[in-house]
Amino acid sequence: MANVFLDTNIFIDIVYRKPTSFVIDQLETCTPFISLLSVANYCYIFRIKLPDTILEKQLKEFSLVDVTSDILLRSLTSPTKDLEDNIQLHSAVVAECNIFLTEDKHLLSLKYFGAMKIADSL
Repeated sequence: MANVFLDTNIFIDIVYRKPTSFVIDQLETCTPFISLLSVANYCYIFRIKLPDTILEKQLKEFSLVDVTSDILLRSLTSPTKDLEDNIQLHSAVVAECNIFLTEDKHLLSLKYFGAMKIADSL
């Protein structure tokens, strides 16, 4: 079973934009991880008011990765110029993910971050 990290765009697709997406079916044999930053981005973008029982139910489907000071400090210098992208990548490494799933073309162009594959599908 692979550990798969979902970038914010994929997480939002699954829980909001395309909840019947093929990605959900692909994740049945994986352990999906998301960063707490993705949850904060989602709530901010869609102005989710708390408490929100739907959000609480959705989050039970994912393993959450804390954003730590270590992740933040590593993210300040590599591998991209975008802090949010770097936090996501380093969070995935901390979670020991095999695959980083994203639709971000800039991240996809990296192909790998360490031993972790960056892909747009499984």
